Amino acid sequence: MKSVLQRMGYMMSCWLSCPRHKQVSAGPTENHIATLLKPGDVLLVEGSSRFSVVIKYLTQSSWSHAALYVGSEHARCMGAQGEECFIEADVTAGVRLIGLSEFNGCHLRICRPVGLRGSEVEALIQFAGSRLGYRYDLHNIIDLARYFLPLPPVPQRWRRYFLTLGSGDPTRAICSTLIAQAFQSIYYPILPIMNNTSAADADVAGTNQLLLTQRHYSLFTPRDFDLSPYFEIVKPRLINGFDAHQLHWRKPSDSSLT
Repeated sequence: MKSVLQRMGYMMSCWLSCPRHKQVSAGPTENHIATLLKPGDVLLVEGSSRFSVVIKYLTQSSWSHAALYVGSEHARCMGAQGEECFIEADVTAGVRLIGLSEFNGCHLRICRPVGLRGSEVEALIQFAGSRLGYRYDLHNIIDLARYFLPLPPVPQRWRRYFLTLGSGDPTRAICSTLIAQAFQSIYYPILPIMNNTSAADADVAGTNQLLLTQRHYSLFTPRDFDLSPYFEIVKPRLINGFDAHQLHWRKPSDSSLT
């Protein structure tokens, strides 16, 4: 019975992974983005698959996918082929190494953690790398079926929790879960819960500041890295200097202007 469900799950995941329409980037693509990436960066992607459409609706965000940049050196140590330099969790293929070319034509955003030591970046990458080969439990049909409605009728306050609905380990289908776990393993904040310190906690912590509690990793979605105040947004057009006065504009009277 399990093998039958596994095959059904694989067919469902393949269907969900297919593009729902031709990808149209919401912004300019950056050909030199590879030169700006640093190990530990989180790359957010605006996907167009059926799976991506549901993720974007449930999270009310343009971002439907996330990948962790590990760099070519770390990737080679993990058995990378060619230009593979990202770790991602794919609903069909599982946790794998991929190259930047996988995201050609997609709108991308670089989210960069700030102030990490070299040893922490190493630990972050090692955590994610140790999950390579992990597969989504495709016999849990309930976990996949929730993505079949393009716009599921889920009240807004329940949308985040809808992503964790199901049996087994539903979050392996959510790419951001793996990355959230990796950052939580080194105690780097994404969107932590703020707690007022009690008198006892203050004595232990030696401070009157707020104590932080990690959210459960299954509740993180790609957009949380964009919303997080602890990740720097790296914009390729601005990082090397930008001068709006150097831009050339069409005149309003130009007949080619639409």
